[in-house]
Amino acid sequence: MPRRRDPALPRVVHRTARLAVRVTPAQRRRCFGLLRSAGDVWACVLEVNAWRRRRRDVPLSGYQELCRELAASGSGTFAELDSVDARSVLRRFSDAWFAAAKRRSAGDLSARFPRRRRRLVPVRWYHGTFTLDRLRVRIPTAKGTSPLWVRLARDVPYPVEQVRSITLLCEGGRLFLDVTAEVPVAVYPSGERPDPGRVAGVDLGIIHPYAVAGPGGEGLLVSGRAIRAEHRMHLADTNARRRAVSRRAPKRGERGSRRWRQYRRRARLVEGRHRRRVRQAQHEAARGVVSWAVRQRVGVLHVGDPRGVLDIPAGRRHNLRLRQWQIGRLLQILTDKATLAGVTVRLVDERGTSSTCPACRQRIPKPRGRTLSCPHCAFSGHRDLVAAASIATRVPGGGPTTPTAVVLPEVVTHRRAGRHLPGAGRSRRDPRRPPRTARGSVGPRRPAPPPGGESLAQQARIHNTHRKPGER
Repeated sequence: MPRRRDPALPRVVHRTARLAVRVTPAQRRRCFGLLRSAGDVWACVLEVNAWRRRRRDVPLSGYQELCRELAASGSGTFAELDSVDARSVLRRFSDAWFAAAKRRSAGDLSARFPRRRRRLVPVRWYHGTFTLDRLRVRIPTAKGTSPLWVRLARDVPYPVEQVRSITLLCEGGRLFLDVTAEVPVAVYPSGERPDPGRVAGVDLGIIHPYAVAGPGGEGLLVSGRAIRAEHRMHLADTNARRRAVSRRAPKRGERGSRRWRQYRRRARLVEGRHRRRVRQAQHEAARGVVSWAVRQRVGVLHVGDPRGVLDIPAGRRHNLRLRQWQIGRLLQILTDKATLAGVTVRLVDERGTSSTCPACRQRIPKPRGRTLSCPHCAFSGHRDLVAAASIATRVPGGGPTTPTAVVLPEVVTHRRAGRHLPGAGRSRRDPRRPPRTARGSVGPRRPAPPPGGESLAQQARIHNTHRKPGER
């Protein structure tokens, strides 16, 4: 008989931390050589499947079949890449193939099988094949080559015995190491564990990535205006750089100069930095929601799933905003952190929550601002919090019906995501923007924000234009 899992044993979840790698020029060449060799493995699989398609044979997609083909190729075929590294690439290819096949069988004809070559492919090593010694990591290489030790930029946030795999990858021209570990779910003292009977609704948005309405009239608003400003300023900077170098750009098929290669490298570095900044801000926002839920002893989060809007064409500008919203990543980050804290996340239908009055159930034209006002019953409230309160009452897998009892938040906690972003400090001014040229006072100084980031108001600047004689 199969053994039953002891319910008293602590559950574990897999968490991944991305750490920068500090390498010498020689180590950098070897690391990029491993990534290029992994790309060669990927290209070989595509080439073999292309031959099989021309012969009307079934393509190789299973992990076992691909491993047999790899064993037949012999050792030393892919430079310093050993068989363990190559098998991780085959596993990635097989997973991508079957994921596309599953989506196509479900009716999604837009899913494509992996048939595009990649220059650099991430390489993964599992537990027992690598050595982790505080800030140093020994990456396994092919037999007969010298050992490859690299240094991490910071300590691994997990105990060594919990680390299960490491993945070497390149992002924006820089080398990183993803460290995956098994972390036990949080254990709480008696009486402090999240209560499954306490349910909170979460509404996803762009201005407010997370708006939460909990039981007892408690609410939470996480501002994402700094994230939106980062996207806008990064787009403006990118367009300005492209206009500046448009005349020096090589023609199609023409080899670029050294200056052009340096510009492309700088563009990749800036793009990677932008993605890391946004990702860190998204993690901060999700961590604030989960911390608030644990303090309120909320055991279940009903999250509105807005991914249906991605299939609606809304024009070039709004489609860009939806792409920068990154709905799937917000859901994944919130689910991972909530699972680690012992909180259950359930996706529900959010249709009509931002345009339905919670008092009289009448449809309201969607307002342009943050305030929802009902012309039928004179109800007024924050649009995102009203939507979160309606989402909290909906049943997962059910229709968009909402019961009569909707608990609206009365005490709202404000948090701000992305304090590390440029201009998100006290000045609320992006240093990439040109300085103001207008002179004169901009009005009375506003009060300083209280500690904790509750205030979202921008502080005014007082310009003293009245100078004494002889003063410069």
